[in-house]
Amino acid sequence: MVAVIPQPAGETARRLAEVRGRMEEAARRAGRPADRIRLAAVAKGHPPQAVREAYQAGQRLFAESRGQELVRKAGEAPEDAEWHFVGPLQTNKVRLVRPRTTLLHSLDRPRLLETWVGDDPVRDPAPAALLQVNIGEEPQKGGVAPAEAARTFEEWGEKGADLRGLMAIPPWGDNPESARPFFARMKEITDRLSVKVGRSLILSMGMTDDFEVAIEEGSTLIRVGRAIFGPRNVN
Repeated sequence: MVAVIPQPAGETARRLAEVRGRMEEAARRAGRPADRIRLAAVAKGHPPQAVREAYQAGQRLFAESRGQELVRKAGEAPEDAEWHFVGPLQTNKVRLVRPRTTLLHSLDRPRLLETWVGDDPVRDPAPAALLQVNIGEEPQKGGVAPAEAARTFEEWGEKGADLRGLMAIPPWGDNPESARPFFARMKEITDRLSVKVGRSLILSMGMTDDFEVAIEEGSTLIRVGRAIFGPRNVN
């Protein structure tokens, strides 16, 4: 059972401001403009009130990793809030997620591709997506192998997916620096692919524990939950 630890009034806004400050510092260290990096506030396990507080503090991009939560929170959020889906997506949940999201971060397998694109991608185009890359080549994680990323990106685009870039989750480590070589490799893959397809691509990588390293290595979109909304109790 997961229980949300109540946050004092204004705590979400304070945490959000702190994350934005850390983003700016990481961008400065890397010599990058901070306004080129987007922040998706992942509201998983937190109530709609937390989303509203972040919205009132200026946040407009939110994300969920569960279909039912996405539907509920997007339905209660202001109309100009943008929603991404960032978790593993079961094919039987596509019908819930597709109408509510503008970007799927986790397009990771052929069967999901078929369901996401649908039967008529011309008349009923699917929302944009990112190709998930299993950068650590871990058997328990979804995504394509790094060596297959460029080929898969082009093939799935030809099959109707509106692919805007790549996403990756590095192997877990208790030190954010352990993720740096994986982030650096993702940047190399993304840069080569950008040249090949002739356009700039989104690179989604970095979460609460390692987003600063991800920004230093070239991430253009980070996914942060706990650092904004606070911890959850898992019983």
